[in-house]
Amino acid sequence: MNQELAGLNAVVTGSASGIGLATANMLRGYGVTVVGLDISRGELSSDMEWFPCDVTSKPAIEEAFMAIEALTPSLDIVVNCAGIGAIGSIETATDEEWARVYDTNVVGTARISSRAMRLLRKSASASIVNICSIAATVGLPDRAVYSASKGAVLSLTRAMAADAIPDNIRVNCVNPGTADTPWVARLLAQADDPEAERKALNARQPIGRLVSADEVAAAVCFLANPRQASTTGTSLAVDGGMDGLRTRARI
Repeated sequence: MNQELAGLNAVVTGSASGIGLATANMLRGYGVTVVGLDISRGELSSDMEWFPCDVTSKPAIEEAFMAIEALTPSLDIVVNCAGIGAIGSIETATDEEWARVYDTNVVGTARISSRAMRLLRKSASASIVNICSIAATVGLPDRAVYSASKGAVLSLTRAMAADAIPDNIRVNCVNPGTADTPWVARLLAQADDPEAERKALNARQPIGRLVSADEVAAAVCFLANPRQASTTGTSLAVDGGMDGLRTRARI
């Protein structure tokens, strides 16, 4: 089915590791020309284009897109994977933390997408896919700031989709459950008992394990595929059933 992706051009933010890296690699495997945007190249293969980009900086975004425009006159796919997390409740969160997380996760997504619009309008099958989270639809403990930011990404996705219909640009998002990524590993490392915390995270997802980055990337490729021409303004859960299922606890 993903043969329709071959020959398209894509930009993936947060491409240095985790879901962004898995998405860049998978799109490339389907014949997409991928440009990665991140603060560092990280693990992104040297045979893929990469430009340094901080999504909280408009000048950095402009510089990156000027470089992209030197490579291609149009874009078909933009995947907004860049994001940061935060641990704690509203009582422990600082104003600086609220500002930093929103500036990256919400406004960063909007900045990248806004700058990409002029290139996406030149595509016959343009698509934006935002990486949202299970935190947008389910209340999680000690994730107040992060959850609020991802709730905003979910609403932003729908608003963007409505605005982009006249330009024939589709906008959707993927809501991963807790994924086995370097970012989650760093969060686990902050726990008093990282191994016990990992077991708890595995147990809270009905399938009994963390979601893989490749599983999320596959959902991104599905939504970005031109065959999904009538799919816009939707959120696709890749969460091991966490949002919609109520199964018996594993003993």
